[in-house]
Amino acid sequence: MTITSMQENFAIASAAAEAGDKVQGPGSELARVLVVDDDERNLLAITHVLEDLAEVVVAKSGEEALRHLLKGDFAVILLDVFMPGMDGYETAQMIRSREQTKRVPIVFLSAVNKENEHLLRGYTLGAVDYVFKPVEPVVLRSKVAVFVDLFTMNKEVQRKARKEQALLDAALQANLERLRAEKELRLIGQRQAAILQSLPIILYLEELHVSPRMPKFVSGNFKAVTGFNFEEIQHSPSIWVDRLHPEDRERVLEAVAQRPTERSMSVEYRWQCADGQYRHFIDQAVLLRDSSGNPVEYAGTLFDVTERKDLEVQLNQVRKMDAIGQLTGGIAHDFNNLLAAVLGGLGMIERRVALDEKQKSIINMMRHAAEQGAELVKHLLAFARRQKLAPGVIDVNQLATSVTSLLDHTLGGLVELRWDVQDGTADVFADAAQLELALMNLIINARDAMPDGGIITVGARNAEVIENEDLSDLSAGRYVTFTVTDTGCGIAPHLLDQVMEPFFTTKAVGKGTGLGLSMVYGFAQQSGGTVRVNSQFGAGTCVEIWLPEAQLERAPELNLLSNDDLSSPQTALRILLVDDHDAVRATTAALLEDMGHRVTDVADGLSALDMIRSDIGQFDILVTDYAMPKISGTQLVKQVRRILPELAAMIITGYADARELLQDGLDVAILEKPFTPEKLHAALYSCSKIREVNPLTRPGEW
Repeated sequence: MTITSMQENFAIASAAAEAGDKVQGPGSELARVLVVDDDERNLLAITHVLEDLAEVVVAKSGEEALRHLLKGDFAVILLDVFMPGMDGYETAQMIRSREQTKRVPIVFLSAVNKENEHLLRGYTLGAVDYVFKPVEPVVLRSKVAVFVDLFTMNKEVQRKARKEQALLDAALQANLERLRAEKELRLIGQRQAAILQSLPIILYLEELHVSPRMPKFVSGNFKAVTGFNFEEIQHSPSIWVDRLHPEDRERVLEAVAQRPTERSMSVEYRWQCADGQYRHFIDQAVLLRDSSGNPVEYAGTLFDVTERKDLEVQLNQVRKMDAIGQLTGGIAHDFNNLLAAVLGGLGMIERRVALDEKQKSIINMMRHAAEQGAELVKHLLAFARRQKLAPGVIDVNQLATSVTSLLDHTLGGLVELRWDVQDGTADVFADAAQLELALMNLIINARDAMPDGGIITVGARNAEVIENEDLSDLSAGRYVTFTVTDTGCGIAPHLLDQVMEPFFTTKAVGKGTGLGLSMVYGFAQQSGGTVRVNSQFGAGTCVEIWLPEAQLERAPELNLLSNDDLSSPQTALRILLVDDHDAVRATTAALLEDMGHRVTDVADGLSALDMIRSDIGQFDILVTDYAMPKISGTQLVKQVRRILPELAAMIITGYADARELLQDGLDVAILEKPFTPEKLHAALYSCSKIREVNPLTRPGEW
């Protein structure tokens, strides 16, 4: 093998060994000495001299020495200068060419060549010393001991350095973990602070026996919740007690006084914030104790529940109004039955009894009273949202002109009516007559609230309710809002929840029925809108009516019966009359008979079905009440139509919405109670046009 190829192989092997050395961990191995000599006797002798100093590794040639160098570190290399093949100089040159071994001390062993040029050549190739043969054991041992000690100390330094580095790495990792944990804790704290800042809640710590009550620590957005800075509370310790609602103060102070004897405290009260408004708070606290069970302090939360309380009040109000509405609707139905009987009876008296002028006057007075009762019932039905509406497109400017003309001679000289219609205000979809009546009611109420005069402003503008908006009484969509604002006496806060209840009024006895606002509320609700009342006691009131904006395309209106159609004569009809109210049934039957019709009357729907089944062709028209026990008027018509599909039918109702009946798919006429003979005649005539009936005899004049 040539020197060049050997150098290449050694370089490759060195690279591999260096890679291996990088994964070879530090050990507790003894220092090693490499002795290179082709003479076995020399090797044996040197080994014997050095074996108690270090581990001696022997090599008989330069090639073998290089292979040993690839396998580990050595404290010193004892290298014979003259060897067959690769001599000591060449071996030293290759050792110095390898990065891992270039700093290993080399001591040349030589029996000859003591001249300076040979010595210089050896030192040039990296030798640190020369030892001449025959070797003096003491000298050799002394020289090698120095290198072994240096190697051992170097290894110890490296071991300590590695240990220190490991400790530094561990400390650095611990610091990194600590910094990471601190960062996460800061983020958690920031999140918690952000959450607390966004919530209407305050966390506090309070001393055991502090008086007056004063927290020593608070967190959360104290100013946003209370309106005060915490420093203001600290400077005025009595502010908490002073701002308790007078109705809650005694109860709350008693709960606070009982804290030392209780495990916890939870009390709800009203507290006046910096803006002067009372808000509802839930104050909860627990007593903290130390490891010995001794009380330390109170830890508590102050939670603003005003919005929840407002929602509860709104919900209770809606439920109450709905319950009152159902009750009112039922009363109105019964009242209509009574009025129908009264008006029908009066009509019978007029037709069947010859009356003098005084008697006619009494009858007219009674009829007028009954008709006033019917108007009262209409107001009740408006509140109960069961009145019959005829909605259409209303131009706001025309509405303003119409209402103003109606009120010209009503408001008086001390009150000025102003209209503030926003440009571009859309048309409204509602019943024009009912909207005029609602605005007139509100304007007259505003006038009554200003006995010394003032300004009433009626405004109109567009509004929009978007999805998920906190307006629980309105569906998403576009609206027109009417506002009626006065500068009068206002309404006391504790009465605001009652002003839309029927028969409730703040006016003096005899000055109002209490049905005005309730009628407006019912009309708005039935029209798909709502009413809101805002009032400041002593400063005035603003009532808002929200009504749907008129769309370009609306469902076609139902063509309800004309109650004034008396233009055409009517044939005598065979009528089956069904009504569970005896008086109404009797007066209606008498009225129909006076018109020349043949009437068979029954008190319930089941009896009517039995009569129709017994003789299918005996009746021309079915006239039935809507609300009856066991089977309603609409159900009766449906069952009769299964037997006689072409039988004409008319439903008389005291409160049902006519549109709901017609939208039920029934081909029927609708007559509302109480009715006049003219309206009954018109309804029968229209009903007979719905279905062809067989004429009997022409009725006489009536």
